[in-house]
Amino acid sequence: MIIIYHNETKVVALRNADSFEIEKNGHLPIAKFMALLANDFPDEILVWCHLSLKEQLNISEIEKLFHHKKLLFSYNPFCNSYLDTNVGYIDESPFVRVNSTVTFPTWQMSSWVGGIHSAVFLALKNEIPCEKNFDYFLCSLAKLSMPKGLLCYSEPNLLKEHPATVNPAKKNTFILFRFVKQHYKTRWVFLLLLNFLLYERKFPVFPMIISLFYKNRNTNTINLDGIIVQSSRAVIALGTIDVIIPTIGRSNYLYDVLKDLTKQTYLPNCIIIVEQNQDKNSFSELDYIHTEVWPFEIKHFFIHQSGACNARNLALQHLINEWVFFADDDVRIPSDFIQKVISEINKFGTEVVSINCLQEGQKIIYNSVFQWGSFGSGCSFAKSSSIKNIRFLMGYEFGYGEDGDFGMQLRNTGADVLYLPAPEILHLKAPVGGFRTKPVLQWQNDAIQPKPSPTIMLYKILHTTVEQRLGYKTILFFKYYQHQKIKNPFHYYDQFQKQWKQSILWANKLKKEA
Repeated sequence: MIIIYHNETKVVALRNADSFEIEKNGHLPIAKFMALLANDFPDEILVWCHLSLKEQLNISEIEKLFHHKKLLFSYNPFCNSYLDTNVGYIDESPFVRVNSTVTFPTWQMSSWVGGIHSAVFLALKNEIPCEKNFDYFLCSLAKLSMPKGLLCYSEPNLLKEHPATVNPAKKNTFILFRFVKQHYKTRWVFLLLLNFLLYERKFPVFPMIISLFYKNRNTNTINLDGIIVQSSRAVIALGTIDVIIPTIGRSNYLYDVLKDLTKQTYLPNCIIIVEQNQDKNSFSELDYIHTEVWPFEIKHFFIHQSGACNARNLALQHLINEWVFFADDDVRIPSDFIQKVISEINKFGTEVVSINCLQEGQKIIYNSVFQWGSFGSGCSFAKSSSIKNIRFLMGYEFGYGEDGDFGMQLRNTGADVLYLPAPEILHLKAPVGGFRTKPVLQWQNDAIQPKPSPTIMLYKILHTTVEQRLGYKTILFFKYYQHQKIKNPFHYYDQFQKQWKQSILWANKLKKEA
């Protein structure tokens, strides 16, 4: 492990790299200096630290953090990020609002303290320009490499203690517009300008124009597949598995799922089935649970309340094994599926994964393991200890957003959700079955219908920044216009404002119920 101490503009001291001439290369930008260092020391972890934080650097913890090579950590001990919160106007992802108290996935890196393996620097050689501004370079590297499989985190354990002082925020609109131009589609530059005008009564047209002269950096040439991943972190001890399956009126499909599970080369230990039927005089349709012999325990709950959130929460109360597989009742599972998932979990040393779950004929979009922005409640594995205090919020019942919310709850405990492109399972998207009464939503008879759905707004309130919500509002305003009847833009604007406020009203009520 090589430690680089810098003063924000250049390297001033090195540790564990005596053969490297700092006097000869000290004038170089920090990023360029590190690139040369990686070339000379290809098997080392490169750590950077601002000179003012030298005594706080948690050296003993760093090697534990790097349990494999495809990792990037940094930490900003102050309240302000390099790119100010206005980036939320054009980025709705969960990686913008960073929880600095836990290990949190984000592309928002910091020059204060951090670390990366030399192998990553070498793999990205010539792909990302070595900026003079080290913060810009780090954010650019993370933003471009996250979708390609580099796992990027804000990591508070890089420091022993966090400074009590506050570093004054330095907002730079020129840098913000440049970053958006270089890392997003060009249209987002104009949308950012519009949002500044709408919500801040500012019109930074000059930064916008300057940004248009910068070349976009999104290319398909970044390839990190040559970096072998094999985690040294032991996340599996017992390897026992519970499978959670909520079901309603799909007995034949569920039977196929159970049969697929019996053929697994790595058998689960217990299947927890929550069968729902709102008819209080009804009986279970799952006779085969009791009439056939199964190679695992089956816990069967038959309830007269519908709703996936409630069903999954009931199942979560009965977990007894080390891992849980969240499954749907209409999937088909290859015989080596669980075996391969366990292998990938061991390989990456992770505690939560969402699996590639496609319908017949759909093509794979993502081919790399990367940090997923959501969570699949019908196609995920999680370590039981990581979800011990997490539940599906009932405010989302019969609406949208419970998957994303569950994923955000996980991230806010310090876990991360990795997407696995393989193995994959087939989602049949079976017809809705069983006796179901269409739920009566609390707001469906309101004179002014909320827009967006209050459950979507609930997610936005709980897990996004103010700027992210306002940016979403702008996009929704334009998208919804063509799907509604009011064609006078001024009347539409007034109506949309009322619907937005109505959505916030109901979302706050759902928040109390959740």
